[in-house]
Amino acid sequence: MMKKKITHYIIPSILMMIFYTSCNSFLEVTPTDQVSDATLWVDKENADLFLNNIYASINGPFSTFDPEENWSDNAMNGVNGQFSHAVYAISAYTPDNSVNRWGYYGAIRKSNLFLERIDQSNLDPAWKRLRSAEARFLRAYFYSILWTSHGGVPIVTKVLNQNAQGDAIFQARNTSEETFNFIASECEAAAQDLPLSAELGRVTKGAALTLKAWAELFWASPLNNSNNDKERWKKAAQSYKQVMDLKIYSLFPDYNEQFFEKNNGNSESIFQKRYLGGTNLGSSKEGLQGPAFVNGALRSYGGVNPTQEMVDSYFMKNGLPISDPNSGYDPQQPFANREKRFYQSIVYDGATWLGSVMVMKQGVGSKNATDINNVNEASNTGYYLRKGINPDFTVLGPNQLSSASFTIFRYAEVLLGYAEALNEQQGPSPEIYDAIDQIRLRSDLPKLAKNKSQAELRTAILQERRIELAFEEKRWLDLIRLKEAEILLNKDSHAMLIEDKNGKTVYTVINAVNGIRKFDNSKNYLLPIPQSAIDQNAKLKQNPNY
Repeated sequence: MMKKKITHYIIPSILMMIFYTSCNSFLEVTPTDQVSDATLWVDKENADLFLNNIYASINGPFSTFDPEENWSDNAMNGVNGQFSHAVYAISAYTPDNSVNRWGYYGAIRKSNLFLERIDQSNLDPAWKRLRSAEARFLRAYFYSILWTSHGGVPIVTKVLNQNAQGDAIFQARNTSEETFNFIASECEAAAQDLPLSAELGRVTKGAALTLKAWAELFWASPLNNSNNDKERWKKAAQSYKQVMDLKIYSLFPDYNEQFFEKNNGNSESIFQKRYLGGTNLGSSKEGLQGPAFVNGALRSYGGVNPTQEMVDSYFMKNGLPISDPNSGYDPQQPFANREKRFYQSIVYDGATWLGSVMVMKQGVGSKNATDINNVNEASNTGYYLRKGINPDFTVLGPNQLSSASFTIFRYAEVLLGYAEALNEQQGPSPEIYDAIDQIRLRSDLPKLAKNKSQAELRTAILQERRIELAFEEKRWLDLIRLKEAEILLNKDSHAMLIEDKNGKTVYTVINAVNGIRKFDNSKNYLLPIPQSAIDQNAKLKQNPNY
């Protein structure tokens, strides 16, 4: 039987343009062609509808069977023809077939229009300052996605109209530095007028400062900082410290359940994209990305298969990496005595899911046996995703049942970014160890061993970052900014084969089917500018070697 081809589900943006009751007012949006321009800007409620439509332009990974996490070495999708392994994993992306982020210019235009019309309106000045700050943040956020994907892009801050202006609306690309400076300055300005707390999903001061810090970290990293300018790292550390000094965020006690809908907007959350279960705005993560078979029944399409590389990155319970000879790791008992986040994030052979023991072993009749021939819906790696998968919503397919928000920024990332930037700026210090230890102690790990060199501490911080932020759409950009993609994405992904031999269970690491990975460092550190955008705007220059 050929492996089932499963549709790549995405909620069309037009479905976002519907009305909901006042109790969900933040999600209430309306097509702009249904409200006259004159009506929009004389009434705060109508203007809010327009702004909510801009918020709705934020993308999230909970309605897709093949999220961008699968581009990285953390996970893969085993189903034939999926974009992550048919295009990205083998470096086959081109200006014609690469993901098209140029659509964010539609959201940027809406942001520009909102800012222009609000400025000209007679609405309450305090409300105007607040909502303008939100729109500036959103515009900066959309630019940050374009920038981290493509490098420098055209910075457009005015409403353009081709009917009136003709080809004058087309601009050449700004430099990468100019784009970065715009994002950072807009975040800094917006932070001045944003509150410390707000309705779930709306922007806060902490969100603006965190986006600024993330942009600064990206700008300080090897991709953009070949001379290792310490001032860049210093600025990133200072911005992350600003977020810490707000004293309003803390690590949520339960690492996994912080991502469940009952904990939306928890103490660790800084910025989230909202979903509304039971509607067209609902999350389908459980039905699309969770463990496939339970008691022989298909409960999810299993679109995220954690790789052996990801599994191997988790520490042992004693806090040591499995490569440390003192860790106690046994390759024939690979799941024993691992750290808590492993058990909270990965469904492995012998794990319990929905009250059933999951069996990935060959030859015992289990539908979850590692798919070594690419012939069925079982995991190609021998692992399924557990992190953020709520057992209450395990209904097959795009069920849209959950209201769990997608976390874009959370406090753990702030601590990790601060530790990384400060270590790169000045080397080891007590503040760095304290930031990392907060994260480790949450997961019942011992504190990090002291007296490390800068290089040793860098390795520890980046391993902690990989584990802590796994499956949160962070790994790809980390590999890009650190220039590690040319090494780690030129290695095939691996799987765990489990067999009975002479009455004994034997664990063997093998190449995963569909696990081939290639990365061309002459071009792949930037995504190509979509050919459709270049066809419209002759002033755009393509990224090198595409």
